[in-house]
Amino acid sequence: MSFKTEDENKNNQNEDNFGLPDLDYKPLDQLEEKQEETKVESTEFESGDTVVLHEEPARGEDEVKYDKHGFIPEPDEPKSNSKIVISLLIVVVVAVASFLVWKYVIKPANEKTQMERLAKIEKDKKAKEEEAARLAKQKEDEEAARLAAEAAAKATPAEGAIEKLTDKTGKYYVVVASAVDADLLMDHAKKLSSKGVSSKIIPPFGKSKFNRLAIGDHDTFASAQSAADASKADYGDAVWVIKY
Repeated sequence: MSFKTEDENKNNQNEDNFGLPDLDYKPLDQLEEKQEETKVESTEFESGDTVVLHEEPARGEDEVKYDKHGFIPEPDEPKSNSKIVISLLIVVVVAVASFLVWKYVIKPANEKTQMERLAKIEKDKKAKEEEAARLAKQKEDEEAARLAAEAAAKATPAEGAIEKLTDKTGKYYVVVASAVDADLLMDHAKKLSSKGVSSKIIPPFGKSKFNRLAIGDHDTFASAQSAADASKADYGDAVWVIKY
């Protein structure tokens, strides 16, 4: 048996490697496992004398973001819908309040105003109708009175009665004329009779010698005086009252 020296072995290896340097080969699965291992880096931050270390997640995992000081920021809280809910509640409350105010305040007030306006219109209409009816009735009455006056003027008056008194009656008489001559006074009475006026001839009594022509008798002096005042327009101011 022959033994080769160390130099000879090296020469033989060089011949097998074609003179290339030796390489350290490892299986592929070992390389992948190595890459998946977590790398730990030590980073120094200035926070007093404290050195903070953090782990960097292995490749393939979710990356962690750090702030400028190297701290992991707290995750953002999900946005709350409370503001939207509150806004919707406010809108609903305002809408409901507006509806209630319209239904129980504004609408009844409008209805009351409308009813009062209609009642006023109806009242004014009724008042106008009553006024028109009153004017029509007044015009009708005036026309009737005018026709009656015209008819009375055209009609021939009935002769008035002439009465000669002989005994006292205790009544009050409206005297329109007086005379000593009874025949003269009778002529005056006949003229009144032709106009439809009735008269009474009162003979002289007491110390008076005059015959008196009266156109009416009354139970009281006041009633007789009122009639005398009304007769002055037709018989003059020389009209007086006498009791017989």
